[in-house]
Amino acid sequence: MKTDVIIIGSGAAGLMCAIQAGQRGRSVVLLDHAKKLAEKIRISGGGRCNFTNINTGPGNFLSANPDFCRSALARYTPQNFIELLQKHNIGFHEKTLGQLFCDDESEAVIAMLREECEAAGVKRFMNCEVSEIDYYPSPENGQPKQQEHRFHVSTSRGEFNSESLVVATGGLSVPKTGATPYGYHVAEQFGIPITKLKPGLVPLTFAPDDWKPYADLTGVSLDTVVSFGKQSFRENMLVTHRGLSGPAILQISSYWQHGEPLHINLLPDLDMQTLLDEQKTSKKLLSNYLTQWFPKSFSDVWCAELTAHTKIDNKPLNQYNDKERKQIAAQLHDWQIIPSGTAGYSKAEVTCGGIDTHALSSKTMECIEVPGLYFIGEVVDVTGWLGGYNFQWAWASGYAAGQSV
Repeated sequence: MKTDVIIIGSGAAGLMCAIQAGQRGRSVVLLDHAKKLAEKIRISGGGRCNFTNINTGPGNFLSANPDFCRSALARYTPQNFIELLQKHNIGFHEKTLGQLFCDDESEAVIAMLREECEAAGVKRFMNCEVSEIDYYPSPENGQPKQQEHRFHVSTSRGEFNSESLVVATGGLSVPKTGATPYGYHVAEQFGIPITKLKPGLVPLTFAPDDWKPYADLTGVSLDTVVSFGKQSFRENMLVTHRGLSGPAILQISSYWQHGEPLHINLLPDLDMQTLLDEQKTSKKLLSNYLTQWFPKSFSDVWCAELTAHTKIDNKPLNQYNDKERKQIAAQLHDWQIIPSGTAGYSKAEVTCGGIDTHALSSKTMECIEVPGLYFIGEVVDVTGWLGGYNFQWAWASGYAAGQSV
């Protein structure tokens, strides 16, 4: 089959790219090894699809090239996607921190994208394994093209030729949805550099012996500010049997570097130095005093660990000297712990790192050294925060490529 555009991957970015290219009159073929369309959209947001965030800006993304995402995000905004939903009468609502969710199940978004693809004449081939990609560069120096179709793609569903090839295969996160490293293999074939990959938006784990005192506190949730380097997030932190999770931890996990400590402010709204100084005459145990803010189980364990690591005993407040009160306040506002690792790609919501954006045009997502080859979505080294930002990058990067292919 001869076509203008082949897109490998029918997730959020691939579907958006297909729609935009088809609406421009380009003939588009969408290939995917999965049997079901857009499985990651289906499971997102607890099945309600957290499809964007109204606060989206370049500062909500990680990349070795931080300015790369600016152009695409400016040209396709959350409002553009909202208008698409409204066209299809899909209801939505805002949750905390600008997150937008469907009123109904995420299947409504998938059905919308499917309908838009069909209206744009996009041909879809699901359960389609790509075995080989051949590339025939056009002659240079302005000579006439000898080879009209630059890409030849061999698949389990037949042979395809196209002028443009878009790789929208996603990252390594959530392998149960069919995630594979295929997009990185394509990059390697064409000599496109890839930045270091790691799980992002993922729970953090601790060595079992180190975490043993906290393992029984599974389910305890605290409002915290969690920091690493210059980045910090204020949201809930959740204790699990293996370590820490919850929104604050998932957010910081994308920034955390192995072997380095996290900094956790357990009581961000309080000045514990002043409060402890005011309790100089109190006979209340420190662990009991802290239960006005923490569950007793957490307070007891935290104070026991404080004793183990700083030699400051859990005793009545009137028995601490000035130096000890200062140390306790410092520990509460800057609790430093070193995770042993992450829960891995099976629990990660995204993959950090990917196709080096220095090799791509920020306006079109096209490879600078390989005309006609495009990379979009999660496979690229642009990773959003938790809360709809990664979908917005998928829509925006898909739109950018779709306007160019």
